[in-house]
Amino acid sequence: MLDDRQTATPWPAAYPKGYAVVDVETTGLARDDRIVSAAVYRLDARGDVEDHWYTLVNPERDPGPVWIHGLTSDVLEGAPLFPEVAEQLSERLAGRVLVAHNAAFDWSMLAREYARAAVTAPVEQRLCTIALSKELGLPLPNHKLASLAAHFGVVQQHAHHALDDARVLAEAFRPSLHAAARDGMRLPLLECRPLTEWYDSPVAPRVGHQPSHGQNSWRPSRKRPACPYPNPGRYESGKPLMQGMRVAFSGDTSVDRELLEDRAVEAGLHVATSVSRLTSLLVTNDPDAATSKTVKAKSFGTPILEESAFTHLLRDVAPARAASVPPQSS
Repeated sequence: MLDDRQTATPWPAAYPKGYAVVDVETTGLARDDRIVSAAVYRLDARGDVEDHWYTLVNPERDPGPVWIHGLTSDVLEGAPLFPEVAEQLSERLAGRVLVAHNAAFDWSMLAREYARAAVTAPVEQRLCTIALSKELGLPLPNHKLASLAAHFGVVQQHAHHALDDARVLAEAFRPSLHAAARDGMRLPLLECRPLTEWYDSPVAPRVGHQPSHGQNSWRPSRKRPACPYPNPGRYESGKPLMQGMRVAFSGDTSVDRELLEDRAVEAGLHVATSVSRLTSLLVTNDPDAATSKTVKAKSFGTPILEESAFTHLLRDVAPARAASVPPQSS
């Protein structure tokens, strides 16, 4: 691919001034899982590598799928805790757009670790290379990192090792960035909100403190009241959300799922745990994923919105048409 400096196309002035390509390996995919290793490749405005950084992280618990990341309890025992590497990591993230493959996941894991450490993550925006490859219309057979790497001729040396995955992604991101710049394309940047709202727990975990096995989330779970408004039906494109609409969520979200659901409830929406013919809309950042909710939504013709569009609509939800209607059941 030709470098943009070999063409007459100017570099878009609105593009970010720097990027932090990130990969984290974790003990699992749940809300209470922990990071076991992290890597960052810092890139300049045009995607050229400035430096890289890698660290192991002691998760203070079972390391999870060792057969995937290869990091055993013995290897991680002497590794630093996340609060001990948070400052070094922050130096590499500050002032840059976080870039990752399925960025919602990497960001959510980092945000939770920062919240546990009572430190604010210095990240304002993220860019998912899956979303970028879709915008570019790359002819990929699937959304795996290996497929993106193969498309650009990048050789993977150690899959699921955070440093090598970050290197591979950095090398594949640069030509993607240049293709977007050449076409004058707007980058699919999403807002990153630090999870400061997770400080609801009575006592924040101390460094070295082992959380109880029954603790499934940082934020105490509680049952929400039933929505007091009638269901006005499906969401219609171009119109505002209306109080009482039934909203379901699928997949990773940039804002913690529970917090996003809270905001929906506060706006007067009904948060549904599943998709049915009564669902007003489904919110997902990966509408092509073959999850049960997206499959049902498509079969029912339920409208599907990405998180960024949904959160924008949440700012101005229309009042319910009628009152004094029995609340909907969960």
